[in-house]
Amino acid sequence: MPSAMSPAILASFDQPTNTVSYLVADPASGRAAAIDPVLDFDARSGRVATGSAERLLAMAQERGWTLDWLLETHAHADHLSAAPFLKTRTGARTAIGRHIVDVQRVFKPVFNATDLTPDGSQFDRLLDDGDRIALGGLGIEVLHTPGHTPACVSYWIGDALFVGDTLFMPDYGTARCDFPGGDAAQLYRSIRRILALPAETRIFLCHDYKAPGRDRFAWETTVAAQRAGNIHVKDGIGETEFVAMRRARDATLSVPALLLPSIQVNMRAGAFPPPESDGRTYLKLPIERA
Repeated sequence: MPSAMSPAILASFDQPTNTVSYLVADPASGRAAAIDPVLDFDARSGRVATGSAERLLAMAQERGWTLDWLLETHAHADHLSAAPFLKTRTGARTAIGRHIVDVQRVFKPVFNATDLTPDGSQFDRLLDDGDRIALGGLGIEVLHTPGHTPACVSYWIGDALFVGDTLFMPDYGTARCDFPGGDAAQLYRSIRRILALPAETRIFLCHDYKAPGRDRFAWETTVAAQRAGNIHVKDGIGETEFVAMRRARDATLSVPALLLPSIQVNMRAGAFPPPESDGRTYLKLPIERA
């Protein structure tokens, strides 16, 4: 179990993708990790920029923090990872849950990604449930929390838990489970595991979409608040009820705008496919014929 010590936490919100990236540091040593960093990508033009990642670097440099780790909660379907850029600039190591290999095996044939070896070797470290990573004087404990995807993990650091897409703010609910390998029953069990942590545990989310009636973005909550008020999974809602709700809701959701670009890049640890004969890099759009 992580110590009760509170890490220093800074959030950076990318409104185009509604994604929150975090810098988490041991206040005593200044050793830090970036969680779910975003690469700016304009799908209409194919242009890539690093403004969001550079903001993370500036925030760390301003406080004298040293980045040791670039942690992904899963292979995101709504934004591209900036991990390679940050790794080049800082030397920090990349890490993700070991079940990324399941995601790679599913999507390699979808994109005919002949360059991809689906063994997770694109990342510096693959993480198992219960693994611990040192962050200065703080320990990071890894919780495998599948359901949204098979590879989802949460990071427990001091009194804070970073849950990726598993949960949203209590007024917005929980993650979808209709991606390949997703499973609503698994998600329910992962969430109940999270909600069994101490009530005062702070929960930090990867996304916020402003639930109806709320006029500001928010991404920090607590175990107690989720248990009391999450509209999908608060105390008293059982697995059967949750699974029925989640499946019905998922059937109404549209495909994320950046799903195809994001998966191609993120299953490669944030790297783009190799250049083709003209020296340019291309992302593929598989066509489904009627």
